[in-house]
Amino acid sequence: MEERIESLFNDIDSMDADKFVSYLDEDVVFKFGNAPETKGKEETRQAVDGFFKSIKGISHRKIRIWIHPDSIIYQGSVTYTRHDDSVITLPYLNLFLMKGEMIIDYKIYMDVNPLFSGS
Repeated sequence: MEERIESLFNDIDSMDADKFVSYLDEDVVFKFGNAPETKGKEETRQAVDGFFKSIKGISHRKIRIWIHPDSIIYQGSVTYTRHDDSVITLPYLNLFLMKGEMIIDYKIYMDVNPLFSGS
């Protein structure tokens, strides 16, 4: 399962929303920080695609992963490149609830506001 999650983050870093949703169950619930929750693959794909368009680049670094029978906790840092080529690195913690190999509930705990405030 760890390899699948690593593959997910590689695909996120490619900024391809279609690849991203290939890891998600049809009935996924997705929540990114304080953004509104999305439900279902298509609504989540649209939200993630919109986010990808708001940045120039993204790169994740794993700090630690905890794997449980039906859930995964993933701690890391993410470096964003803005459209003006400035860069910011922020910490995050993700919680994945799994249904087999698919993510049924995806929570990203982080404060993404500094990315858009320019600090």
